[in-house]
Amino acid sequence: MDHARLLLTTALTGMIAVQAGQAFAQEAETEDDTVLETIVISAEQQLKQAPGVSTVTSEDLAKAPPANDIAEIIRKMPGVNLTGTTASGQRGNQRQIDLRGMGPENTLILIDGKPVLSRNSVRMGRAGERDSRGDTNWVPAEAVERIEVIRGPAAARYGSGAAGGVVNIITKRPEKLSGTVSTYLNVPQHSEEGMTRRGSVLLGGPISDTMSFRLLGSYNKTNADDADINADVNVDPTVAPPAGREGVVNKDVRALLSIEPTSDHVFDIEGAFSRQGNIFAGDRQLTATNPTLESMIGKETNIMRRGTLSLTHRGTYDFGESNSYIQWERTLNERLLEGLAGGPEGSITSTEWGQITLDNLTAKSEWNLPVVIGGFDQTFTLGAEFRGEWMEDDVSIQQATAVSPGGGGPSTPVVIPGVPTNGDDRDPTINAWMGGIYVENNILLTDRLTLTPGLRFDYHDHFGTNWSPSLNASYELTDEVTIKAGIARAFKAPNLYQLNPNYVYYTRGQGCPVGYTNGATGGNGCFVVGNPDLEAETSWNKEIGINYNDDAGWNAGITYFHNDYRNRISSGMVPVGTADAATGTQFGTLFRWENVPEAVVSGLEGNLSIPINDVLTWSTNATYMLESENKQNGQPLSLVPDYTVNTWLDWQAREDLLLTLSATHYGETPSPTVTATTGEAVGNPEPRDPYTLVNIGFKYDINEMFRLSGGVNNVFDKRVLREGSGNAAGANTYNEPGRSFYVALTASF
Repeated sequence: MDHARLLLTTALTGMIAVQAGQAFAQEAETEDDTVLETIVISAEQQLKQAPGVSTVTSEDLAKAPPANDIAEIIRKMPGVNLTGTTASGQRGNQRQIDLRGMGPENTLILIDGKPVLSRNSVRMGRAGERDSRGDTNWVPAEAVERIEVIRGPAAARYGSGAAGGVVNIITKRPEKLSGTVSTYLNVPQHSEEGMTRRGSVLLGGPISDTMSFRLLGSYNKTNADDADINADVNVDPTVAPPAGREGVVNKDVRALLSIEPTSDHVFDIEGAFSRQGNIFAGDRQLTATNPTLESMIGKETNIMRRGTLSLTHRGTYDFGESNSYIQWERTLNERLLEGLAGGPEGSITSTEWGQITLDNLTAKSEWNLPVVIGGFDQTFTLGAEFRGEWMEDDVSIQQATAVSPGGGGPSTPVVIPGVPTNGDDRDPTINAWMGGIYVENNILLTDRLTLTPGLRFDYHDHFGTNWSPSLNASYELTDEVTIKAGIARAFKAPNLYQLNPNYVYYTRGQGCPVGYTNGATGGNGCFVVGNPDLEAETSWNKEIGINYNDDAGWNAGITYFHNDYRNRISSGMVPVGTADAATGTQFGTLFRWENVPEAVVSGLEGNLSIPINDVLTWSTNATYMLESENKQNGQPLSLVPDYTVNTWLDWQAREDLLLTLSATHYGETPSPTVTATTGEAVGNPEPRDPYTLVNIGFKYDINEMFRLSGGVNNVFDKRVLREGSGNAAGANTYNEPGRSFYVALTASF
């Protein structure tokens, strides 16, 4: 960390010193020259030009449409992978966006700048896993204008949950009265893999001089993989094979009414409702299975309903600009009841449904104020943000403390201080709120050097205060070469499951941390409870990069990033007491969620784009992970490859025909060597071997109304299968599907 800070401090100081010297030298030579007006951009606009920022456009989505989730194309940006929520390998096929190896829980998802927090309604297991598809699938690809992927120090301005970065999904706003109807079909070559079909309708445009609208309707269904798809590679033949990818049915409706009473003020009123129902493929958190679970394969076992209402105002004034919103988000997480203790944890054990309700209220106001101070053009950004979350959960708190040792024999009432014995006696509600204010200043010191200092202050009603300073700099070495660097302190508030003292987990005689394997008294097991005294997770994010960009279209750059991750929250490995039987004797050992000292993530990102000629463009990006380690136990933070290379060749064969050849190569993915929950050695610490996926596609504009796209994914049919549930499979914890064929037709009018 000290070396990284020294490097960044030296770079920033050097930029200032060199440029200041040039500025003084030029001042004497150009006193009589005509001074041109300087255009100063806001801090947000400046930070979106940082090294760790990339954009997926609607054109990118049109030439390579994702089958179901736009995460499929976001994963091809530098610094991005798809991973499960932990390195445990549990729920391995529930892969989500992971930025710079910090894990999906440190990626903040936004839709039109507003947080999407639905996955927080899904129970978090002891290893940190969730049975969640994430939050990138609430908007169909056809409705997306662009996706901004913001990593590193630039993301710290967005507050809690952005330690890895931010994915901002920006939707289309029709400028004229128009409509689009889109269809999509993806057929796998292997019948045991799920097929996808999708249809969507987008209408919008002005309805008067001061009013416009947008309506979206979409239906998307991806079938589940067959239950035995991984049977031939199962590393433990004594248990059922690990499940393949579950299916999902998405139904989305979005409506926007935009009112512009004057040219300086715009009000957006928006409502959205989405329903995601799964098609169960047999997945469970551990290896335990049962007849109830097996009978539900191919059926719907969980339903996520998300609804939002929001009001947004954008204003332009003589002194600056403003952007403010307030949004209410409700998530109804309904699913069949699962086991909450021991081996059956996370396995469907009942045909009874339970529901968790999560309400989020978010509000934000940001003002950009251009000023001239001390002769320097600059733009101050002042902002305030509020996030409140209220959860009603009488499902995850039902694990009783009156338990049977090892899962058999008579129940023994066990006393845990402050926790009622039976789940029915516990308060099913928990809430938290957080408010923040921030200031940034984009300072144009010279025509080549820009500094962007910032400071954010947050108050959380559980852990108290948090300060997040930042400093970013950009120096144009020449007209083509730019050096950029940044350092920022990011943070993440504990989630409601980690904070909730009524959320109890029981190991049932196994699964205790090393040294406490048999509990306090011969095989009774251990208890883990929530901790309302947790501190926020924090990280110091640093990066420095150099980029070349010329008028001919050449673009090349490389960025070094280094994150020092502190107070990471995980299930505790050191007991905080004992759970005592009602008679007063010790029954089991008591643990809780704790802040662990330190973790480190570092790596390199690179990009290269070459315009070979007027019709051929070759682009490549790469990510190389130098370090990803939890300093407490030496384990990786998430299961990501040592390196990833994405490359594609675009050929504009005709004005109306674009052909694309692309490939992604994944290096070896290291396996954990000890488990996250017990500290025991992993029995099969096998890495995932390197592999390459090649795709071909085309986009053909039939005429002004119709566009046809099609292609082949995974041309060489490189299938990679999941070999086990959890660490039994090492790093081989997910399915990479084989060859598939897709076609998409879009009609615009």
